[in-house]
Amino acid sequence: MTNLVEQLISKAEEAFILAIEIYNKPTIKYRVEGFAFFICNAWELMLKAHLINTKGENSIYYKDNKDRTINLENCIKLVFTNDKDPLRLNLEKIIELRNTSTHFITEEYEMVYVPLFQSCIFNFNEKMLKFHNVDITELISVNFLNLVVKEKFFDENEIKAKYSDQIAHKLIGLNDKISKIAEESNNNFAIRIEHHYYITKDKEKATDTVAIDKNSKNLVQIIKELKNPNETHKYTAKKVCTEITRQLKRQNTVLKHKGEIVETFNFYHFNLFCKYYGIKENEKWCFIYKANSSPSYSYSLQAIEFILDEIKKDPENILDNIKNYIKTKNKLTPGAKEF
Repeated sequence: MTNLVEQLISKAEEAFILAIEIYNKPTIKYRVEGFAFFICNAWELMLKAHLINTKGENSIYYKDNKDRTINLENCIKLVFTNDKDPLRLNLEKIIELRNTSTHFITEEYEMVYVPLFQSCIFNFNEKMLKFHNVDITELISVNFLNLVVKEKFFDENEIKAKYSDQIAHKLIGLNDKISKIAEESNNNFAIRIEHHYYITKDKEKATDTVAIDKNSKNLVQIIKELKNPNETHKYTAKKVCTEITRQLKRQNTVLKHKGEIVETFNFYHFNLFCKYYGIKENEKWCFIYKANSSPSYSYSLQAIEFILDEIKKDPENILDNIKNYIKTKNKLTPGAKEF
């Protein structure tokens, strides 16, 4: 049984890497369809290995036919029993794409599904670590987990002009449906990012630099440009904590709090860093999505790397020092809440 589990996990890893390689290769025309096929295969293999470990080998076969293993839809229902779970909804939507894309292919699929794909990648990485103690980033760099996204947005007028009424109606309806679910879910369903670029004379505030030619014949200058590259701020607070915990263990860095070893970097520790370093106020580290009644936060890889760098400077005392500083500052600030 152990050998079977190892084989399933090994094939799941290969299918996962194939999915990313296909999507990020510009010469492949139908990369969306290819990604959907291989990512579904990766999830099915990984979940079957998990089912064998938790419920026994018989759990992956149909009860009325022991010669056939269950499909991905059945695996999902057995492992993720909450049908409202954003992770489960994410997988179900990608399965729909896999099942129908061979009959209905348009390049606009990418604009609709890429937020789901990016979430699916991070979800897979998280569950592989949780279920099988397998760190995907040991096989493929964390930077390559970011999908290469075309800088093009879903334009209903363009869709209507390009396709027949039937196809346009299907695409627009699909986009509306997925967008609605995304608004009601968290980053386990879809990762939606609005990134703002603006011109500033303060070089310290800039993440990149440009030059303006005064002799240009073009009379238009960019003042503000809205983009959605979907390439930054992809981590929820939970995933930040998971990644920092993983990196600390990988680097053999022993973090301590009150003299005791911290086995898991948790929300409390993360909030200490946020408050002390102003992480939520720094656009390089944190993006605040304010469309809903209460704002949601997502964080960049830069934020994770910054926290790790600070921890490495003094892993035995940094948490205590930050906590004591905040506590002292609160005492000196009337009306401040204890942190």
